[in-house]
Amino acid sequence: MDQQDRDFIQENAEKDPELKSLWEEHVLFSKQVEKLESKPFRNPAEEQSLKQLKKQKLDAKTRLADRIDALRAAR
Repeated sequence: MDQQDRDFIQENAEKDPELKSLWEEHVLFSKQVEKLESKPFRNPAEEQSLKQLKKQKLDAKTRLADRIDALRAAR
């Protein structure tokens, strides 16, 4: 997400509950990924969890970008 997208989200999140929800989901996955990545050593279960979280984070980011594009197009 670039700064322009973040500004757009901040300006429109209260008006669009879906946008707000997608942003919160993306932030949650980001924090979970950061937490696991910060561990110096991960067991196999944590490695698997990290892979899954990264996929979910990417999916959330894609859906968020699609929503931003749709809202911008509707202007």
